[in-house]
Amino acid sequence: RGVGLKVLQFGKDTLDTTGAYGRLMLNMFAAFAEFERDLMRERQKEGIAKAKAEKKYKGRKPTARAKAGEADSLFQQQKSVSEIAASLGIGRGSVYRALAAAGLK
Repeated sequence: RGVGLKVLQFGKDTLDTTGAYGRLMLNMFAAFAEFERDLMRERQKEGIAKAKAEKKYKGRKPTARAKAGEADSLFQQQKSVSEIAASLGIGRGSVYRALAAAGLK
């Protein structure tokens, strides 16, 4: 489409991605960013595996599932989904899933 990026201050030079040098530099930055992100993911997986081995990793508590019974009882009291979500502090989607699991909606 003929769209490019021009960085006016790239060290002492300018960087224009419409040219070969600019595209190369942009691709190199993208490759380094992807590499760093992959390293972060690997370190995170190693940390989680270590924590699980030490029985310290529990994960996130399922707050919406824990409140499914309350959502069912409030729905039986003719409360709207928005009112249920607001009173329980969970999202409307979570309320709909809880009601669907209970066969109410």
